[in-house]
Amino acid sequence: MTTRFISRSSLAFAVALTSSFVIPHSSLSAADWLQFRGPNGTGISSETKAPGPQMKVAWTAELPGRGLSSPIVVGDKVFVTCASGPEQQSLHVFCFDAKSGKTIWERALRATGRTMTQSKTCVAAPTPCSDGKLVFAQYSSNDLFAFDLDGNLQWLRGLTYDYSNASNSLGMAQSLSVIGGTLVVQSENDSESFAAGIDTATGVNKWKIDRPKAANWTSALHLNSGSKQLVTLQSSKGILCLEPDSGKEVWNYADGASTIPSSAVNDGVLYAVSHGITALQPDGNSVSQLWRNEKLNPGTASPLVIGDSIFVVNSAGVLIKASTKNGDEAWKLRLKGPFSGSPVAAGQYIYIAGERGDFQVVDSTAKDGAVVATVELKETILSTPAISNGAVYVRSDGKLWKLE
Repeated sequence: MTTRFISRSSLAFAVALTSSFVIPHSSLSAADWLQFRGPNGTGISSETKAPGPQMKVAWTAELPGRGLSSPIVVGDKVFVTCASGPEQQSLHVFCFDAKSGKTIWERALRATGRTMTQSKTCVAAPTPCSDGKLVFAQYSSNDLFAFDLDGNLQWLRGLTYDYSNASNSLGMAQSLSVIGGTLVVQSENDSESFAAGIDTATGVNKWKIDRPKAANWTSALHLNSGSKQLVTLQSSKGILCLEPDSGKEVWNYADGASTIPSSAVNDGVLYAVSHGITALQPDGNSVSQLWRNEKLNPGTASPLVIGDSIFVVNSAGVLIKASTKNGDEAWKLRLKGPFSGSPVAAGQYIYIAGERGDFQVVDSTAKDGAVVATVELKETILSTPAISNGAVYVRSDGKLWKLE
């Protein structure tokens, strides 16, 4: 299919700029949190300095519309998307100064695709991502934008123009992922379901594959295989591993998987949300099962792997710690739920926000686990936090918080 681009005039978008100062380009660093669940989609920060029992709010920033997407952080800039208007037709990308919370720039564009969603979710559900030079933002309306770090539009795609039946009535929330020069875009639904690898520089398809025709809200993961970086796509049918540049299939685990919580990767092992948790060991063009524990059954939150332990939040709001060697449970800890977002971690601490606004810090090294801090943010929070430079960022529909 020929790729079609929408001209700026035909899109008829309004660009809103709120910038009182300019911050130089940030260089890529280990502290950057570039996509949903951070480095390679693991949810784990490599930082040793992390907020603990003394966590408090450093600043808040107001947002004009709804959003389930997570913040991402590139250097000293925090990026957040949201959608506003009666039908959430105005699509916003915000850039905030990480130190002060001041707005550096904002861009607002008009949705070209369908903005219908189930009432709990919204159009700004997919988390943006960055390669350290560009920021890529996708929305449930299948609109896709690329900006540089100063807010200059590089290219845009109205994917509904190319794939007119790619939508579902509940809304889509699969987040973007970038590997090298390939942006992995998913629009997996019960009609024209697909995934594509898009050139980060031009916005042109490198490849496109059909995906199972079923609503799916899981996001791509990076998987290291020797010197190669691969990408895995999860669906109700299982997990497909691809080469990101070509879309060529490497292996296919076909024993089913969740369509809401995404799986986790650690040290070359894939902890699939499949029949509870199934640990899979990729080996070249095949994958083998290490163990399975059907009682480790995540609710909405994606699992988290820290060292030799896997942490799962079940549908009752209970955090379960288990061994990555055999799946055996170590302890259970009840948290203040329910939860829509996923946990993230730095050092010994796990961070997770409950839907009722209770932001909780768990010491994962305590004998039976322990909640060592709770910050009451007093707003509905459905998103996953981000970690960068010793701080944690989380958002609601109305606000972005920096906690440290």
